[in-house]
Amino acid sequence: MTEDADRHAMKMVKKKAARDKIMATKTDKKGLIMVHTGKGKGKSSAAFGMIFRCIAHDMKCAVVQFIKGGMECGERNLILDKFSDTCEFHTMGEGFTWETQDKTRDIEMAQAAWAKAKDLIRDPSNTMVLLDEINIAMRYDYVDVAEVVAFLKTEKPELTHVVLTGRNAKEELIEAADLVTEMELVKHPFRSGIKAQIGVEY
Repeated sequence: MTEDADRHAMKMVKKKAARDKIMATKTDKKGLIMVHTGKGKGKSSAAFGMIFRCIAHDMKCAVVQFIKGGMECGERNLILDKFSDTCEFHTMGEGFTWETQDKTRDIEMAQAAWAKAKDLIRDPSNTMVLLDEINIAMRYDYVDVAEVVAFLKTEKPELTHVVLTGRNAKEELIEAADLVTEMELVKHPFRSGIKAQIGVEY
């Protein structure tokens, strides 16, 4: 048992030294462009986790919801009720496109949401801005992906983080991003006839 413990300790010393050497080279700080995409559940949930981290550190942040608008949202309720002094929250969508069935209105709402997003991103006091479901707006060309990428590259303050969520992120956005996570669908209760549930999906 002592030999095993000694061998383990020596292994961990070597591992720590290697890790410390790697970490010593990681000195830059920058505002990240982060994309959460894919068919799996958890894209917005993970992004809101980062927003709540900012709130916990008393860092100013903001959320713009591009699609979700007609339904209840637990994160929105909590932020508006408890943390509105730290986090601005703007629900600019009116629901999914198959619900609204009004393309002209959807485009107008997406463009208004993008205008609000740009204002919030330009504000250097915001540590992080979450653009929830903007990838869907870009997928349908309600918001031009080339414009979004150009704006993020040229007008985003150096230390501001921007998170963009939604399925089917366009390649131009993925190429421009610093961090891209694809949520893979393995199994989902909807396929077994279980609808979206409070506390899980919203």
